[in-house]
Amino acid sequence: MSGASNIYPTAELRARDAAHHMHPFSDTGALNREGVRIITSADGVWLTDSDGNRYLDGMAGLWCCQVGHGRDEIADAVNRQMRELDYYNTFFKTSHPPVIALSEKLAELSPPQFNRVFFTSSGSEANDTVFRMVRTYWDLMGKPEKKTIIGRWNGYHGSTLAGTSLGGMTAMHGQGDLPVPGVHHIAQPYWFGEGGDMSPDEFGVWAARELERAIDRLGEDKVAAFIAEPVQGAGGVIIPPDTYWPEVSRICRERGILLVADEVICGFGRLGRWFGSEHYGIEPDLMPIAKGLSSGYLPIGGVMVADRVADAFIEKGGEFFHGYTYSGHPACCAAALANLEIMQREKLVERVADDIGPYLQAKWRALGEHPLVGEARMVGLVGALELVPARGDRARKFASVGEAGTLCRDLCFENGLVMRAVRDSMIISPPLVLTREEADDMVARIVRTLDQTHAALKKDGRLAA
Repeated sequence: MSGASNIYPTAELRARDAAHHMHPFSDTGALNREGVRIITSADGVWLTDSDGNRYLDGMAGLWCCQVGHGRDEIADAVNRQMRELDYYNTFFKTSHPPVIALSEKLAELSPPQFNRVFFTSSGSEANDTVFRMVRTYWDLMGKPEKKTIIGRWNGYHGSTLAGTSLGGMTAMHGQGDLPVPGVHHIAQPYWFGEGGDMSPDEFGVWAARELERAIDRLGEDKVAAFIAEPVQGAGGVIIPPDTYWPEVSRICRERGILLVADEVICGFGRLGRWFGSEHYGIEPDLMPIAKGLSSGYLPIGGVMVADRVADAFIEKGGEFFHGYTYSGHPACCAAALANLEIMQREKLVERVADDIGPYLQAKWRALGEHPLVGEARMVGLVGALELVPARGDRARKFASVGEAGTLCRDLCFENGLVMRAVRDSMIISPPLVLTREEADDMVARIVRTLDQTHAALKKDGRLAA
């Protein structure tokens, strides 16, 4: 990919980064030897690096930049707020106008059972808060034995102690002797990879009833909650069969356990509704939120707390010994309010449901005809392409899992597109402001990358004859 050179001193910046910066989810030694990519500016759906190369941001930053980059309205709102009240905490019987206004706005936008929010700085902190809220709730309800929280293998709920434990990423569990006691995991609703000979609908029911079977094994009187993302994001955009969520909802309701819908990725329009729970007809008791809440302009997260849970804390709980220095930070609240105002004014949620979502989905499904693609799945504006060595054979995998995905991801960057590889799945989650012309451009870059990946794998003998 060509571009102007020496806009920034790339080599110098890489050396300084390697000397002092430890990156998240990275092999620091390998990264330092290779050298990082230095992103220096962004506008709309485009990123620019230190050598002047431009990339279409197919991941909306990290699943979060719903309104696109460079929105002056958000920067201006933050500037005004920081000049008026740069920071004050919400401890010690204190509040401030931005956190009050954002609390009201979230109660307005969320499903009707939610009228209160507990603020955090991130989705990881939100899920740590969920962990403590769930257990404290059952203590308040006179059932202190209900402690176990059930999650899903390959689910992701952050990288804090509780978040990693609630998630089902075994590689993460291997660092730090996790999960903590009292967390149990069940199968994910991943039909393409784990559905065997079942139809998607059959598999959806089977995967949902794994929850019921786990409750029976653990004891209904011991199980406190089930936590899951409406669509598993970091796990590879695992979109559940239509039969999955209705059955899970039934089980939680009948067995008396709290349902936690992790909306950190799916919330704020990603699936064509304000929350992924609404797309699937889920009625959760707790909803962790973050990312799209501020489009990533400033760090903010929270937990939407349903009335039945909030009422227990308010009426029976006394002091809840939990909180963060930056819970409800004034400038972060201002950024979130400006972001949500843009989303409402520009009808971005409706646009995902009725315009750019269906348009890109049709283009995406067509990618499923490529000889390297086993499945092309998408809901709203989040999708995945399953790369396979033998199209039509779901059971056959590449000999070394992840090599094809990594190759494809690196070629994406060479072609000016940011996509993410999870195992051998290529996933995408673009800003909600993506235009049809930009969608066409993105798909063309993907086709070019798939062709190059296919040719390289064929040359190396890694495809079926």
